[in-house]
This record gives sequence, structure tokens and C-alpha cells, in this order.
Amino acid sequence: MATGSRTVRPRSSVWLSERKAPKRKGDQQPVGLDHVKIVAATMRLLDAEGLSGFSMRRLAAELGVTAMSVYWYVETKDHLLELALDAAMGEIALPMEAVGPVEGQEHSPAEPRDWREQLRRLAAEYRQVMVRHSWVPALLGEYLNIGPNAVVFSNAALAVMRNSGLPDDKITSALSLVYQFVYGFGTIEGRFAAPCRAPGLTQDELFHETMSSVEDRMEFDESRKIMKARGGNTVEEMRDRDFTFALDFAIAGIEALRDR
Repeated sequence: MATGSRTVRPRSSVWLSERKAPKRKGDQQPVGLDHVKIVAATMRLLDAEGLSGFSMRRLAAELGVTAMSVYWYVETKDHLLELALDAAMGEIALPMEAVGPVEGQEHSPAEPRDWREQLRRLAAEYRQVMVRHSWVPALLGEYLNIGPNAVVFSNAALAVMRNSGLPDDKITSALSLVYQFVYGFGTIEGRFAAPCRAPGLTQDELFHETMSSVEDRMEFDESRKIMKARGGNTVEEMRDRDFTFALDFAIAGIEALRDR
């Protein structure tokens, strides 16, 4: 794509690269490493230290190898982050009715058949991944996210929404409503949870500490009333209630527009 006299090239993607491993004279392929181990270690480091604390050198130390050994399996740090992102997307449990039969798996008696329940399941799973891996939201905005797990998730979501009865030209808009809601909710939830891990502070303790710091501020009177009416004894309960109710709003809106 040209912009004025300058050509803008899209970021390279591991999923579009044909290069499997660097070929450097004299290098020998490291023993005991593979993509699975490297990606798993990458995710552990990202969970513990975040994107700012992650480096190829730090990853190599975690694996007990040299940084050059890692480059036998991944061309760049960006490609490795793409692999980690798709591995995280693979943790999302999909409704079987949406993805079709999978070898070795059978339908659970509790498997939701209604599109609304399937959409709620997908949204809840998507939220959990972003909270469990607070680095995922940032990568979703950086990379194409076209790995195999992401594609399966996308196709499942499309199948669920198509079952809602929406016309094809409205499906992506409806999915955008749900995706962006879950993305925003999960991002804030994950960011709130992240600072609690290192100091050993619970989310409830952090929440009450924050609220107590503004309890004498008059401008927060209305917020305190709403928070009290909100209910819930823990941060988790409050968040789950908000998430469930807001998602119900979104689904009700999709139904209303479909029937209009």
C-alpha cells in the first residue's frame, strides 16, 4: 500500500512465513527443544512478567539454552509472540454444535444447543483467556491473529451468530458488539488483577483499599450508592454479575434488531 511516496508494508506473520528455521553455517540444531516447549515457556514468562519483561534472552535462560538456540525454531520475537497468542486462543472451549464433531470428543449432556447460550459460552471463555493472560489484549491489536486456533474460534463464532437468524450482512456487526464488549471488560479485569500477583495482595483487598481512599470525597457519593446497590460480596461476584447482565443486554439487542 502506497502512502504518498512511501510504501507501507504490513508486519510479517509467522503464519505467512515459509521459513522454518535459520540456516547458519556451523550451527547445530539444539537437542530437547521444540515449538511446544518454547511456546509454553514464552506464555509462562508473559504471565509472570508481562510484555515489558519478556525478551528472547530471558526466554533462553528460562529454557536453559542460548538465545541462538531459540532462533532455530522461530525467526523473530514477533513470530514467537504470534505463536503464544494463538496458543492462548486454543484454550477457548468451543461449543461442539458450532465447530462440528471433533475426533475423540463426544457431545456433553450439558452442551448448549441454543445460539444464545453458545454465544454466552464463547464470550465467557474469551473473557477468561484475556484475564488469565493479561498480555493477550495488547497482542490482539498488534498481530493479524490468523493462526489455526484463532481461525477455529472465528469460524465457531460465525456459526453461532448465523444460527441466530441474522442476515449475513449483519453478522460481523453483531459479533463486533460482543467481541469489543468482552475485549474491553477482559482487558480492564486483567489489568486490575495483574498488580495483585507480585505483592500477594488479593483483588478484594485492593478494591476495598481503593474505595476507602475516596470514602470521604463528596464527588463519589453517587458512585458509592450505585456500588452498594450493585451487590456482591467479592470483586469476582461483582464482575460476574456485571458481565452476565451486560452480555444479556447485548444479546437482547441482537434479537431486537433481528426481529425489527
